[in-house]
Amino acid sequence: MSRSLGDIFGRLPVQIGTARRLGVGNILRVLNHRWQLGAGIHRAQRMVPAPPPRGPFFGSATLRRSLVVPASWQTTADYFGWHRPVIDNGPPDWHRNVLTGRRVSGESLPWWKTSDFDQESGDIKAVWEASRFDWVVRFSQQAASGNPEALDRLNGWLADWSEKNPPYRGPNWLCGQEASIRVMHLAVAGSILGSPARPPNGLVDLLVAHLRRIAATLDYAVAQDNNHGTSEGAALFIGGHWLEAAGIEGGAQWGRIGRRLLENRVGRLVQADGSFSQYSVSYHRLMLDTLSLTEQWRRRLGLPGFSPQFLARAAAASRWLRALVDPISGDAPNLGANDGANLLNLTTAGGRDFRPAVHLASTLFEGRKGWAGAGPWNSQLEWLDIPECPLAAVGVPDLFPDGGQALLHHGDGWALLRFPRFRFRPSHADALHVDLWAGGENLLRDAGSFSYAADQSTRSYFEGAWGHNGIQFDDREQMPRLGRFLWGGWLATKTLSPPSPAVEVPGCTASASYDDAAGAAHHRTLLLGPGRLTVTDQVAGFRQRAVGRWRLRPGLWRVEGTAVSDGIHRLEFRADVPILRCAIVDGWESRDYLQRSQVPVVEVEIGAAGTLVSEYRWAP
Repeated sequence: MSRSLGDIFGRLPVQIGTARRLGVGNILRVLNHRWQLGAGIHRAQRMVPAPPPRGPFFGSATLRRSLVVPASWQTTADYFGWHRPVIDNGPPDWHRNVLTGRRVSGESLPWWKTSDFDQESGDIKAVWEASRFDWVVRFSQQAASGNPEALDRLNGWLADWSEKNPPYRGPNWLCGQEASIRVMHLAVAGSILGSPARPPNGLVDLLVAHLRRIAATLDYAVAQDNNHGTSEGAALFIGGHWLEAAGIEGGAQWGRIGRRLLENRVGRLVQADGSFSQYSVSYHRLMLDTLSLTEQWRRRLGLPGFSPQFLARAAAASRWLRALVDPISGDAPNLGANDGANLLNLTTAGGRDFRPAVHLASTLFEGRKGWAGAGPWNSQLEWLDIPECPLAAVGVPDLFPDGGQALLHHGDGWALLRFPRFRFRPSHADALHVDLWAGGENLLRDAGSFSYAADQSTRSYFEGAWGHNGIQFDDREQMPRLGRFLWGGWLATKTLSPPSPAVEVPGCTASASYDDAAGAAHHRTLLLGPGRLTVTDQVAGFRQRAVGRWRLRPGLWRVEGTAVSDGIHRLEFRADVPILRCAIVDGWESRDYLQRSQVPVVEVEIGAAGTLVSEYRWAP
């Protein structure tokens, strides 16, 4: 009992400190939201649901025969960017997990009585995925290319969804952000199809039902300090002003609420250097696409512009993502949380190609191209009727001090150093993680997220020390875990040397350090030169062991003393203390949500304070 109480009181200062960092106002918003739902007095519970909307939802299409329509959602679906089952004659079962086939419970219950962690049906995101309306966008593209059956299918599926998901009942109404993604996808379809000034009654009713649901829980969205607020603000702005333009009462008010929320969230969550509160490449794209779609609709409807701060932060966010995208492959480090969201999936580029999002945002907010030349990023603009900019992209920073990213470039290689700079709650314990890229290939990589609903050990693997290229002290995490989505004792960077030219050898260098709450200290220096990356780790303050971990590209790697090689690339280790172990272990990585594959991971262990040098060579 005393040990249990000791553990409780030992963690109390960490919990209090973390609560302060989260913000008392945010905590009170969440507690009030949950209390009102439990007491049955929440605004959302007092809404009187209207009958399910009835189609048609979209009329005739404006033809765009010259544009290329991606192949997905013609004969196969596209879930999470990788799962492509054959499409049956009719629409999918909206309450079935798209991967396991298991149905979620509570489809007839009010949304607040359903659960987002139903172990029987599996990850709720695999239930929500079909209801994100990605198919709405693709069917509208098919219809605009001259396929009349696609318009019939679009209206038929929307009618079936509306009948099977009556307003505010079942799991697909559980999340305001999921409702917002549906609104934004309906707006994309409206842009593609050239919707008339007065949308059909079915679409009006569908939009109204969604905007009422979103507006009812805005305090909860704000309390998250993440893309819930930007997504829900965008849906209210776009949907509200769309309805206003159609002469629908109440639309203007929703639009004004959405504008205020967007201005507030962008001002708070997007930092001056362009980094976003979620410290995630995937969620950064979702936020950026959300802002781009909002600006596209603002121009489409001839509405007043956003504030100078909003536009400056959006432009900075565009530069942040462009800096982290590999220019050859279009891919990016698998940094932070990743649920596979790809809001504006209009092109033939894959889900891990971030160039279309960058190109669109750069055009809208910087007045410049994101990428030069021909590529799928250009069709993103064409589908949304946005003129191409004549100005070429300019250089981007190599240091993002608010977000905690430093970038080194030399020759055909570039590296990312992730240093801890947490104004908002981190989703991954990835302090001093390193990503290495060369020739468009990710050589040293991040494990990703896999699933938010996985068991604790699996989530700890992907989100914690095992899933990143760093140093783990005494087999523990860098920060204590306080909840499913919450770390405590947020780390802070102690020293930082920004990227700069190396003095004695060709290349560039950067370094950073931190001390953790248990007394361990880690200082990491990167030197990127011709065909090689040298990482020097100075470690101290641990009790038994420090394990350096490097997540390699797939291949047949073998141990050669204190080095590993796949016959082409080589990673060597040396230290000023004995190296106790150098081994290759089987690891996991998740490039896409709910998908994982094995990768080789090399672990090198020392048992005393000292300096460990790791040198990765990919060229002779």
